[in-house]
Amino acid sequence: MCRRSPHQCDQTVRYFREIEFKEPRQLQINSARNLHFVHHLDLTRPLSQLYSSDIHHTAPQKILLLNMKVYKFGGTSVGSPERMKEVSRLITEDGEPKIVVLSAMSGTTNSLVEIADYLRKGNPEGASNMVNRLHNLYKQHLPLLYSKEETTTKVRERLDNLFLQLHEFRTREFSEADEKAILAQGEIMSTNMVTEYLKECGVKAILLPALDYMRLDVNGEPDLPYIRERLAYLLDKNPDYDIYITQGFICRNADGQIDNLQRGGSDYTASLIGAAIRANEIQIWTDIDGMHNNDPRFVEGTTPVRQLNFEEAAELAYFGAKILHPTCVQPARYAGVPVRLKNTLDPQAPGTLINNDCEEGRIKAVAAKDNITVIKIVSSRMLLATGFMCKVFNVFDKYKTSIDMITTSEVGVSLSIDNTSHLASIVDELKEVGTVVVDEGMCIVCVVGDLRWTNRGFESDATLALKNVPVRMISYGGSDHNISFLVSMEHKQAALQALQKHLF
Repeated sequence: MCRRSPHQCDQTVRYFREIEFKEPRQLQINSARNLHFVHHLDLTRPLSQLYSSDIHHTAPQKILLLNMKVYKFGGTSVGSPERMKEVSRLITEDGEPKIVVLSAMSGTTNSLVEIADYLRKGNPEGASNMVNRLHNLYKQHLPLLYSKEETTTKVRERLDNLFLQLHEFRTREFSEADEKAILAQGEIMSTNMVTEYLKECGVKAILLPALDYMRLDVNGEPDLPYIRERLAYLLDKNPDYDIYITQGFICRNADGQIDNLQRGGSDYTASLIGAAIRANEIQIWTDIDGMHNNDPRFVEGTTPVRQLNFEEAAELAYFGAKILHPTCVQPARYAGVPVRLKNTLDPQAPGTLINNDCEEGRIKAVAAKDNITVIKIVSSRMLLATGFMCKVFNVFDKYKTSIDMITTSEVGVSLSIDNTSHLASIVDELKEVGTVVVDEGMCIVCVVGDLRWTNRGFESDATLALKNVPVRMISYGGSDHNISFLVSMEHKQAALQALQKHLF
């Protein structure tokens, strides 16, 4: 069944009529921004099929190619009027058009979470006090951000309306949908404020609301065909702008309700946009100088990593490096769009480039993941038996608990987990298949780089570096880019320092 309204379908028909066909498999939109498409969309199909709920299975893809970069700034980067002005300077100084993804002002999301918590607990007065407190804070920001009274008045009225909407949540029965709508207001406020500041400075800027194009499918995953189509439409509709501001994190679900991307947040938004438009580059701006080859909190003399393969970045992110959520780089990776990590406090620094290139024969970095628990199951029934591992994995699947590392012997298996919310139940059921031993307070230390088994010596170098550190488990061979060691938390710093000394 078609999910679009007749009006939306009519808009889509008009949209395609405005397209000038250049080649049988390529089309070009007539606009100042010269938006290009590699066209794989069957226009002979009825629109009811084209926009059906299973579009990701049935509709061939249309790929938008746009000569533009995507910038993303987190909450600290837009955490004050001064920081908003600095971000505005950064995104306009090269004079190139770009899409800019913004998070909520730092602290705002926490306040909105607290407001939602008061409403969930049936305390509208507490929620109202928090709304008023946050509202007053934003009103204090306005004269510090804008120099023109007309701009200040315009933004104040818009914010007043948004905060009035927050107060109205007190008057109805609170739901999960209401909570997500409340959390979305932070990004909506910050993007409105920055967009109007840019306009006041004479920049051709426009706000592209994420709720107009960012959507989840029925499985709760980003609806990539829809995102591409809607972005293409919105960009073609607004061709004469230099800066396109949009919100990170927020979206709509398949039912049209306000939702969020959860994993990766605003970084995920930037990656999805960059993949959708085939951007030249996605830049993730934070307050750190890219990625370092070790944790500077525990190791002296760390150095910036200038380039990472997507798989290397995903490994480092998963195992503790505070750079990107492992999920958020996937759209960019599959689209072949490079991601660069940049520092707002040192804009001239090259940062860390993440792409599909692999530097052969190099160890790139070391990272650690804390609070790991190991479960060892020993049973003579495992020897030469079939189905034993299936029984073990079924227990973890039952309690939706993912496994980080796994090692096996003929009579036993050791697994590590980072989520212990169902530990007691997991252990209880595993006792039916063997003797269970639990070790808590562990840490995974991983070495990332070109670790293909054909590259001789890297695994032995890493192991030799830890000769004085007790190692509980070793995982090697599951990835071409990672070898992992499980040590106790008390030996974490010693392990990181030893690897730094011997590998770099």
